[in-house]
Amino acid sequence: MASQSTFDIPLDSLPPSYRTTERNTDFDPIRRAETGTPEPQDTSVQEPARHEFSQLPPVDGGKDAWLFLAACFVVEALVWGFPYSFGVFQDYYSTHPPFSSSSNLAVIGTCAMGIMYIDTPLIMSFFRRFPRFARWAPIVGLLVMCFALAMSSFSTTVTHLIVTQGILYGIGGSIAYSPCILYLDEWFVKKKGLAYGIMWSGTGLAGVVLPPLLEHLLSKYGYQTTLRIWAVAVFVLTAPLAWFLKPRVSVGGKFAASEAVSNSSTSGTTTPTSNDNNNNNNTDVHAAPPTPYTPSFSFVLTRPFLFYQLFNIIEALGFFLPGIYLPSYARSVLQAQGFLTSLTLLLLNVASVFGCVAMGWFIDRLDVTTCIMLSTAGTVLGTFFLWGFGTNLAVLYVFCVVYGFFAGSFTSAWPGIMKEVAKLGHGGSAETGSEHGSKPVDPTMVFAFLALGRGVGNVVSGPLSETLVKELPWQGRALAGYGSGYGGLIAFTGVTALVGGGSFLWKRLGWL
Repeated sequence: MASQSTFDIPLDSLPPSYRTTERNTDFDPIRRAETGTPEPQDTSVQEPARHEFSQLPPVDGGKDAWLFLAACFVVEALVWGFPYSFGVFQDYYSTHPPFSSSSNLAVIGTCAMGIMYIDTPLIMSFFRRFPRFARWAPIVGLLVMCFALAMSSFSTTVTHLIVTQGILYGIGGSIAYSPCILYLDEWFVKKKGLAYGIMWSGTGLAGVVLPPLLEHLLSKYGYQTTLRIWAVAVFVLTAPLAWFLKPRVSVGGKFAASEAVSNSSTSGTTTPTSNDNNNNNNTDVHAAPPTPYTPSFSFVLTRPFLFYQLFNIIEALGFFLPGIYLPSYARSVLQAQGFLTSLTLLLLNVASVFGCVAMGWFIDRLDVTTCIMLSTAGTVLGTFFLWGFGTNLAVLYVFCVVYGFFAGSFTSAWPGIMKEVAKLGHGGSAETGSEHGSKPVDPTMVFAFLALGRGVGNVVSGPLSETLVKELPWQGRALAGYGSGYGGLIAFTGVTALVGGGSFLWKRLGWL
């Protein structure tokens, strides 16, 4: 039995900027001259020493990893929860001066959320190229966010709100949030999907807590005082968390790496590149970029990513619509009043918390297209049958739970897409390989472009939804919800969810 500690680094776990390749080094100068072999290079910088690994905090568990994830959860809730709760502000602005007679109020929320999605590739690329600045991103982004909220409290026109509460907040939010994605791959390897699911469930929890809180503040103090209170609250709650949003190893070190160690009942040590069945202490070392580098975007034009992105955008076109229109549907169609209308969003957001965590658990164990199919099936059935044929509040509330659980978990399948697309940088697909396999793929950049696609869907869905309900299609000419005037909206939501799950069929047909 092997008693020594061995750290073999699998090549396919290393990102683009940390490539350790096998070398046929010949130290005989005569033989080098005869064969044309280049002089041996000093690889002391590229090859990590064992004692450096022993000093690293553990991955997939331990105090540091869970504190990092807890900080990500809270940052996710505060940064994304505010634009997701913009409906409360929109309702207030539309009924109170000086904005009550203004148009384009919806543009404010669309700008904030859309920018946070769409500028992700730019932000991530910058911090990959200049990794030292990423450590300061939470504080810098937080200051921009709080400044935007404070300035919006002085707004007197919708244009002012679009610039401050919309554009400026979106830029600050994406900067503050970026380290959560940049560093999560270092802290979690085998439980990566679960970690993403837990972090993203923070938005759902914020969707439960923030709307009634902001509504209470607006009704009691008005928009100016509310925005100032929230600016101070965000700073006080988020600033201390910046300490925990850090890489597993200092960027100034020779390298950053993370280990995933699983122990079993028998003794021995095995390395990730070994298939020795007599050993079971599996050590998986996942390195993170230690030096500045410019990410490759070649994967964006590969067929697998293009298909995943296409389905991602189509799903996003309909995903946001229930969150926008469920309260008004409950009020105008089912005659709900007060809390009963806002309960639709509360149920949807609570369910999405559990959906994100569940999908994160599944994505670590199942094929990504299978997980997407589960999300799609629940969303489509719930939309077409529960919302479409529902005739009372009880059924609508059941739909809110089903939709929140299944549709809200769709993005928690992204770690699986990131893993699949990253295979392109390590020899292509597991079965047949790929002509793009020679170009390394950074999973973080895959996430960034998936976020960009979702942002496109978010921005387009706003004006599109107004068209779907403008003429009250099918009103009085169809059954239940389909004949309520929201029939086109219901059908569009269901169809986009169905098409958004097309990757499951595409992979079975061999096209993905």
